[in-house]
Amino acid sequence: MDDIDEELWCNEQRSVVTEYLARQGLPHGDVGEWPAWHFAPYVAMWAIESVTKPGWVGWWAISGDLPTDYASCGAERHPRAGMRAIAERWQEAAPLMAEGRPAPGYSIGSPENWVMLAPLLATRADMLLSFAFDDALWTD
Repeated sequence: MDDIDEELWCNEQRSVVTEYLARQGLPHGDVGEWPAWHFAPYVAMWAIESVTKPGWVGWWAISGDLPTDYASCGAERHPRAGMRAIAERWQEAAPLMAEGRPAPGYSIGSPENWVMLAPLLATRADMLLSFAFDDALWTD
């Protein structure tokens, strides 16, 4: 992917995230102008500003060739931690979805598609965890 395509993809993903957060009704500040981490055209992690602490990351959002999702920012305040949190939540949800059951307090997609989506979600969770634990992919 050349630089122009990468920039277009990142801009498109930012729009995906802002529209998703609006649909979810998540109160938030600004969405980062550029991903905090990305591997185009597969995944982008976005810093989402806290409403209660302007200037601080309050949330992490993920987009790309996977479900768009978000997680609150923990004490670690690093996109790697946000990626791990989302992937671990997906790992917990996928087996329940495979059985047609909801994950407690969490849902991806519509219930009629859960059985079909569960293996895809599990695969994406494994991919994200491999990214999160690969030191070579992360620089300070």
